[in-house]
Amino acid sequence: MFKKILVPLDGSELAAKVLPQVADLAKSQDAQVTLLTIYYDLKTEVSGQLLDELMAQEVKSCEIYLSKVAQDLKAQGVKVQIECFVGMPPRDIIAYAAKNGMDLIAMATHGKGEVAWVLGSTAEKVVTHSPVPVLLIRVLGIKAPEAKREFPPIP
Repeated sequence: MFKKILVPLDGSELAAKVLPQVADLAKSQDAQVTLLTIYYDLKTEVSGQLLDELMAQEVKSCEIYLSKVAQDLKAQGVKVQIECFVGMPPRDIIAYAAKNGMDLIAMATHGKGEVAWVLGSTAEKVVTHSPVPVLLIRVLGIKAPEAKREFPPIP
């Protein structure tokens, strides 16, 4: 059913918590997993040689990180490839999935933190615009609010 699974990662521990479930799914489907990291393109706001050098360093760090993650997945019998580039993460995750014939995008509900509550989450944007199915995996333990009692309990 799912032969090509795209897994966007942002380098955070939260985002990487999807990997055990993705590994199980990939093995059960004999699927190829593509680990993808897209660094936000700052050139839209700032330019210069220093920025180019910083972005090149980010991509190199990404390749090192994803290579380690891929090595762990390969040790579990999962077929893996990696991709790192600079762009606009939500838009380019969707575009990559469409262009490369992905059958599924699997990602965490949270990545780099709670700032997503203010700015809007990448996962929400991907879910609402993806041309392929998206599997969101909750990676934070959410505690349900306690019921408010208006009156003391009856003895």
